[in-house]
Amino acid sequence: MTNQNGSLPAAPQLAALAATPEKLLAMRIKHTRIAQMMDELDTLIYPGSQDSILLVCGPTGVGKTTLGTHMVEQAQRNAKSQMEKDAGFTPAIFVEAPASGEAEFSWRLFYHRILGQTDDDGGAPKMAYGVDSVTGRLVRPRGSGGNSLAALRTAVTRSLRARGTQYVVIDEAAHIFSQSSAKSLKIQLDTLKSLANDCGAQMVMVGSYDLYQLMSLSGQLARRTHVLHFERYRQDCDEDLRAFRACVQKFEDALPALWGNRLLEHADALHENTLGCIGTLSAVLTRAAVLAMRQGGWSVDALRRALLTEAQRLRILEEILEGEAAINPGLTRTLARAKSQSKQRDGRSVA
Repeated sequence: MTNQNGSLPAAPQLAALAATPEKLLAMRIKHTRIAQMMDELDTLIYPGSQDSILLVCGPTGVGKTTLGTHMVEQAQRNAKSQMEKDAGFTPAIFVEAPASGEAEFSWRLFYHRILGQTDDDGGAPKMAYGVDSVTGRLVRPRGSGGNSLAALRTAVTRSLRARGTQYVVIDEAAHIFSQSSAKSLKIQLDTLKSLANDCGAQMVMVGSYDLYQLMSLSGQLARRTHVLHFERYRQDCDEDLRAFRACVQKFEDALPALWGNRLLEHADALHENTLGCIGTLSAVLTRAAVLAMRQGGWSVDALRRALLTEAQRLRILEEILEGEAAINPGLTRTLARAKSQSKQRDGRSVA
């Protein structure tokens, strides 16, 4: 591997370049949008809330997984003293809804993943035995397997209640419904709502704009669900432009030896290519870092080769625009203007 002038990079530089992709992959920027979402979710998550389900919808690559991770880490930081007193206390957990490849969503695998996060052995197969009164032999009663779906559900409920879990972040929540038939879609949501009620924890479902369509399934479900829009950084908003450039600056500051203070000058081009989504930006810059490492140093060509193709960008933009067009009108909240007291008195006197 040689650099652009044909000479071999120094050993320290080689070591720094080799570690570059890992460092970028490990970066999780708590940028403006994530901070805003966390503040709003912090307000909506509290004991006794009637919002059993919180839907966080946004475009692909906007940083939804990072948001969920930050939420759980913050909950653990806030509860540090309580966790030190009670080793079993788990204020929040993060779990990804599995895409199991089955015809319908696998609640069994989902429950196992929750139990794995709570370090509970309730998901392990168990056999219930008894003694036959006539023969004296050990027997296993029919239908009493501890690894049945009902037993797993009971174990999850018991575990979350015992650990005082306040909320469960479900990443890739669309998997629960994309693998469901039209007939069973409402059943899946009712199951999730029932789980939230039984264990006393709110469900924070994180996923694509498809999640928003669930609001039309029933009035009861709509009443118990609150929707939040995790937006991208738009190019037609000066505040968003500044926030996106600040994110690019953070990536540049993390690897000054690689970028050489030449990354920020491409912020506008990166904004257009990644459509203002920080997760996509991270993926692009990680690819650029790998390409730069292979050629021995930074180049504009490495950055260009790492960008989304125009076909990719247009397809993602199409999905974003469709999602924004669907969700934004539905998030409008109207409070009718209160009538003046004089008008109310006049109305009563006429009546």
